[in-house]
Amino acid sequence: MPLLGWPAARATCLSAVGCLSSASPVPSGSRAPIRRSVPDGRDGAARRTRHGDDPGRLRNAGCGLVASWALLAALLPRIAMAQDTFQVGPVSAARGTMASGTLEVPPLGGDPGTTIPVTIVHGRRPGPVLALVAGVHGMEYAPILALQRLRGSLDPETLGGTLVLVHVANMPSFLGRTIYYSPVDGKNLNRVFPGRPDGTLSERVAATLTREVIERATHVVDLHCGDGNESLRPYTYWITTGPPEVADASRRMALAFGLDHIVIDTGRPTDPAASVYLSNTAITRGKPALTTEVGALARTDEASIARIERGVAGLLRHLGMTAAGPEPVAAEQVVWIGPNEVLQAGATGIVHPVAERGHTVAKGALLARITDFHGRLLEEVRAPFDGEVLYILGTPPVRKGEPVAFVGARVPPPAPGREP
Repeated sequence: MPLLGWPAARATCLSAVGCLSSASPVPSGSRAPIRRSVPDGRDGAARRTRHGDDPGRLRNAGCGLVASWALLAALLPRIAMAQDTFQVGPVSAARGTMASGTLEVPPLGGDPGTTIPVTIVHGRRPGPVLALVAGVHGMEYAPILALQRLRGSLDPETLGGTLVLVHVANMPSFLGRTIYYSPVDGKNLNRVFPGRPDGTLSERVAATLTREVIERATHVVDLHCGDGNESLRPYTYWITTGPPEVADASRRMALAFGLDHIVIDTGRPTDPAASVYLSNTAITRGKPALTTEVGALARTDEASIARIERGVAGLLRHLGMTAAGPEPVAAEQVVWIGPNEVLQAGATGIVHPVAERGHTVAKGALLARITDFHGRLLEEVRAPFDGEVLYILGTPPVRKGEPVAFVGARVPPPAPGREP
């Protein structure tokens, strides 16, 4: 079922509750083991995405017992309303408190397993469940540090709804200081969603995040930046291939996050069982979601961390979870990116960039050269159309098939509710 907006969901749920003559607990799903839980007293390459049905039919459902139970079963797992305790795996937080813990992905097939550190901030007031995920790529440090700072600034007594922070989604890559790929199984975590509980380590991490985080959230943001090799200017991916109401809600989230470049992402998979990307896993399950990119080259600069914090503050205000926060950026002030292409290396070698991030380039403009390890030219990478360089490699190594640059063309602002 596509996710209703929070006010509509709340009103619909209350209406359904009024139709019931009795109630019994909704069973919770299975949960992964946790290493520890500590109450505190107070989460690059081409992205492309269609799926869904009409929530209006649910809003018009009658008050029969069966219809009411079906409605409640769909809505209650998606909102923090009426949940005195919120749980992610066995990490639990009572209303008005914060708790931190570590999800454990156990060893399997000879691999060492891993852990996923999470924090739950369960607000005093009911509201949405916003999941913020950092560290899907282990050398993307700015979002990880932004969530560290965010955790210390939140007050669950004044928060509406629930925040789920995934501090480091890909611990093997983080501790191994690797770009893109896990050092354990060589896989890109953001290419294996929704994962497999019996798969490789990256696939099991994806399955855990899908089950314990994405499926418990109402809204999801996958926080990225330029990986250790990527010189990147900030932008947001807006996925348009979900149900229209989900795409529109995601658009408003993108404006609330406040970045001045938004990539209109029209080609992501629509099969929930083969969603590939973390944010798209939420979209294919009817939940508004974003992927944001803020920061470059694994740097930990204050400007990037502060920009992520500001974006989260804008989202919290937009979702009604806090009263304060920046206003959304106006659609007319955004650079909207339509056609876009990730340019991949045709050979393994050394990259010599010519263009820089943020440069406007004409079709055919030289972006980079690739040479072999003796300096002989192997390939020239050129712009496929007039556009802007959103990222380009900023370090020399490249393997055949890896991204060299990402170019997007500007388009007029899309009309609200009319996705491309």
